[in-house]
Amino acid sequence: MKDYETKNIKNIAVLGHTGAGKTEVLESILFNNKVTDRFGKAVDGTSIIDSDSEEVKRGMSVYTHVVPVEWRNQKINFLDTPGYLDFAGEQTAAMSVADNALIVVSAKDGVQSGTMKAYHQALAQELPIMFFITRVDEENADYAKVVEELERRCKAVPLTLPIIEGGKATGVVNIITKKAYIGGKESDIPASLQGQVDSGYDVLCEAIAMTTDELTEKYFSGEPFTNEEVIEGLGHGLRHNTIRPILCGTATKYVGIDTLLDSIVDYATNANKVSYKGTVKGAETEVKVDPAGNFVAFVWKTVNDAFAQISYVKVVSGVLSTETPAYNTNKDENEKIGSIVVLRGNKQEKVTKLEAGDIGAILKLQYTSTNDTLATKANPVQLKPIEFPHGMLGKAIWPKSKNDEDKLSSGLNKIREEDPSCEVVNNTETRELVLYGIGDQHIDVIVNKLKNRYKVEVELTEPKVQYRETIRSKVEVEGKHKKQTGGAGQYGDVWIRFEPCEEEEEMVFAEEVVGGAVPKQYFPAVESGLREAMNRGVLAGYKVVHVKATLFDGSFHPVDSKEIAFKSAARLAYKAGMPQAKPALLEPIIKAEVTIPADYVGTIYGDFSKRRGMILDNRAVDEENTVIVAEVPMAEMVNYATELRSMTQGNGSYSQEFVRYDYAPQTVTDKVVAEAKLEEEDDD
Repeated sequence: MKDYETKNIKNIAVLGHTGAGKTEVLESILFNNKVTDRFGKAVDGTSIIDSDSEEVKRGMSVYTHVVPVEWRNQKINFLDTPGYLDFAGEQTAAMSVADNALIVVSAKDGVQSGTMKAYHQALAQELPIMFFITRVDEENADYAKVVEELERRCKAVPLTLPIIEGGKATGVVNIITKKAYIGGKESDIPASLQGQVDSGYDVLCEAIAMTTDELTEKYFSGEPFTNEEVIEGLGHGLRHNTIRPILCGTATKYVGIDTLLDSIVDYATNANKVSYKGTVKGAETEVKVDPAGNFVAFVWKTVNDAFAQISYVKVVSGVLSTETPAYNTNKDENEKIGSIVVLRGNKQEKVTKLEAGDIGAILKLQYTSTNDTLATKANPVQLKPIEFPHGMLGKAIWPKSKNDEDKLSSGLNKIREEDPSCEVVNNTETRELVLYGIGDQHIDVIVNKLKNRYKVEVELTEPKVQYRETIRSKVEVEGKHKKQTGGAGQYGDVWIRFEPCEEEEEMVFAEEVVGGAVPKQYFPAVESGLREAMNRGVLAGYKVVHVKATLFDGSFHPVDSKEIAFKSAARLAYKAGMPQAKPALLEPIIKAEVTIPADYVGTIYGDFSKRRGMILDNRAVDEENTVIVAEVPMAEMVNYATELRSMTQGNGSYSQEFVRYDYAPQTVTDKVVAEAKLEEEDDD
């Protein structure tokens, strides 16, 4: 592949619902332009794009793949993203370095949840958006219906119409040029489509008229636009997100694909027209994509394969070569640039340099990971990091062999470097390592990666909920430790008052001893014994909170009293007193923010009611979506990420945060206590 200047590079994130045909479109481009010698398919294991074992197994994209295509002396870096919601982190990373979005829609399946999610994400990133409706001749395909929905929901405008003859797609009509293209050759428009072309051209001109003052004035004066004005206005509208073109075709028959590529070259934003936000020594700055500028590159994806770490980079400014002095501004480390490659699916091609705006990869960087910026020490820019989605589905993860604990930890750290949308939390209280992913498929991919790449087999269990225990009444009890074994004995005697203390979560210790009944040097031992005891409640073994413990009396022995004796006495007082103080279970409450289409509001309200939730807020975020805010016991939300997707046909998403502990109902308390006793019996 030859070198391309910045002005001739375009970067396009390919988005859409899973199974819509994104990878199929790109495989068609590669095959029909002689880049590959076969039309690859993931399910057959023949795709050079979806070639990872997980993708072959599932028959769909799991990772973002870079697919560079050369067309009319321009380089188009397609970033083929997974459509499945579990792999949203891959989409987010791709959109962070793309300059345009191409959303692929199946004419048969229509506008789906993944279509609209991609649309709203692209809008949020302020990316110019194009649509491509593929599979227009499949059985039950309804091109007109899909166009109508995209026009209504996404304010999109058709640029092409499909030519269907005998149930098969044979070509497309370009509404701008008013020409048909059949079998790669220009042709006259079929008479049956002439009316649609004329009306479509009028709609397009009306949209173009709104792009500049000059075109608006000319439109309302009744003057027709020249072909150059139509092209210029369309490009302006696309770049400023006021026009969202719809193109169409059938990838498997290579119908409409040339027109799609031509439209990308003619209208999509070039790499040299964008800039990136960042900071230099804490001060905000903006870095323009400029080959003549200081070197700046952003690492947006990391892969740790069997041979080397691959750091996917977008060169934002300057030129990257093996001679470039690279400084990691996030890690304060110098990096040596070894091999630079251009990736096309699973293929790598070594190159000598990458110019600003281009996307490639660097092999074997020592300190660099995703979200790091490579620049120069003289200009230590840190580009704005990618905000990855957070996994909300948690599973406790255990190695099947205890000998693999270190391998599991190391493997998870490597996976976390590759995939910041997963998280690993070592919960010291429950003694569990909890893996958080976006959904079941996401976690399954991680488990398989641990097995196949890092040779660690694991088991998953539901993570324990971190309950708390407290008391509801005041009690005064004695704890006496007395031990005589022939030699020096042990003696400690304390009277402790236990009472609720809502103001402080951790135990509050006080003393009211008079007359030296307990010498002061033993106070710390009493407090230490109580604090240790509070880590295990008398109901179900959970930490005790909101308790005040006051040492108010006791006795000692001048010879046998020791710190360990008073520590033991405090524990005995705890064991005697807590059951009498009306112990109660506290359950964690989280605040959930659920984003759904308005049609599902009733469903979510009813579901939260079943989960003992309380609705706090309900507000519209845009024309289609609503956010519901609720407080819900954490125990009721263990698998909510999966269940929400099922309830909303993949249209819902949510986030949650811990807010407080509340008293658990008696039914919940009884269940938790019974489970704790059963677990204790199993341990015995």
